[in-house]
Amino acid sequence: MFKHKYRYVVAALLFIASAINYVDRAAIGIVTPLMRRDLHLSAAQMGIVFSAFFIGYTLFAFVGGHLSDRFGPRRVLSWAMGVWSLLCGLTGAATGFTSLLGVRVLFGFGEGPGLSTTNRTVVNWFPKREVGSVLGTILAGQMVGSAIAGPAIALLALAAGWRGAFVGTAVVGFVWLVCWRIAMTDRPRDSRHVDAIELRGIESGHTATAVEDDAPADGSGSLRRHLLRSGPVGVGLGLFAVNYTLYVLISWLPTYLVDVQHVGVARMGLLTSIPWIAGALGSVLGGVGSDLLLRRGSRRDALQARKLSTWVPLALSGASVLMFSVATSLTVAVLFVTLALLFVSAAGQACWSITHELVPRRYVGSVGGFVHLLGNVSGIVGPAMTGFAIQYLGGFSVAFRLCGVVDVLAVVAVLALVRRPKAEAVRLAMGSRP
Repeated sequence: MFKHKYRYVVAALLFIASAINYVDRAAIGIVTPLMRRDLHLSAAQMGIVFSAFFIGYTLFAFVGGHLSDRFGPRRVLSWAMGVWSLLCGLTGAATGFTSLLGVRVLFGFGEGPGLSTTNRTVVNWFPKREVGSVLGTILAGQMVGSAIAGPAIALLALAAGWRGAFVGTAVVGFVWLVCWRIAMTDRPRDSRHVDAIELRGIESGHTATAVEDDAPADGSGSLRRHLLRSGPVGVGLGLFAVNYTLYVLISWLPTYLVDVQHVGVARMGLLTSIPWIAGALGSVLGGVGSDLLLRRGSRRDALQARKLSTWVPLALSGASVLMFSVATSLTVAVLFVTLALLFVSAAGQACWSITHELVPRRYVGSVGGFVHLLGNVSGIVGPAMTGFAIQYLGGFSVAFRLCGVVDVLAVVAVLALVRRPKAEAVRLAMGSRP
């Protein structure tokens, strides 16, 4: 049934995991209007709760990437899904600000390894020529999950209460965990479902890496050296901007629609799905476009192709979110937030593709985790800052303008910092293997 194509079963499982990840993550934003009334929480307190998730998430984004290099993605993602599903369910047991805060920090620990471990899995299972498209499609699962979360969580919360909504989403995660344990191996070579033709295609694609996979004798290929170079830092700052916009919108867009645009909870759930569907499309198109740019150029142009597919949509996202911040009608607001998510999702997957051009394959999990850590500091800052801006600095318009400013600054960082080390650039210019 999956002759020569079993790697796409792995991609499908990762897509579903990404969707579950964002359904679980988005659930609290969807039920915030109900939860705030029940637990008597202010906007500032809710912003702190949103950001608390990212304390654990940011730390384990890096730790999880390193663990996936060391112990394999099958085991690491199994533990991650189990822990975050359990904590998602326990969110429904919160009785006030303190207990909700504690549960969300622990929930973040569980979700932290997800994306960097996914990146490690793609490196193991796919040839380089497919990486951008596959990552774009898998990351589109995040947007699909957010789109599903809007109507599904809103209707579930109205039917079973906001507490029941968290329990329902937790069950889905445990079902996925069983499927993952049955179907997945760390490497295609270890899977009984991968035939010789597919394995040869995957492993031959691994040889066409942009960066030498063997450490040079002088030690310049060490993990620490790769982490401290400007390239991963620049990618991390780009991902910071992407995530700042995503996390502010996933946390506060439902409340904005209810409080500012005065729509009901059920209609809010439907309206929030529209921008996230566009985000899913942006992620796929961004991945396909990144690979097309890569194939049209030479190996010397690979990094520039990945950069171009990052900073252009990031700039367009900044412009769109600035227009959204001054929108007065519901139609205009939904239009510009949809465009913002379309572009920022395209930029996000391109950030992940850049890491494949900067570091050896054996370090992709660890460096990806480092990039993920930098990117997710925005989750600690953004939602909390938004809550304080709403309550003390003039409302949602000020909060959303900050997203646009962050996007513009990140464009500068990507252009200035993401470059090859000088010695490697000289080798490429001479036409030798990097």
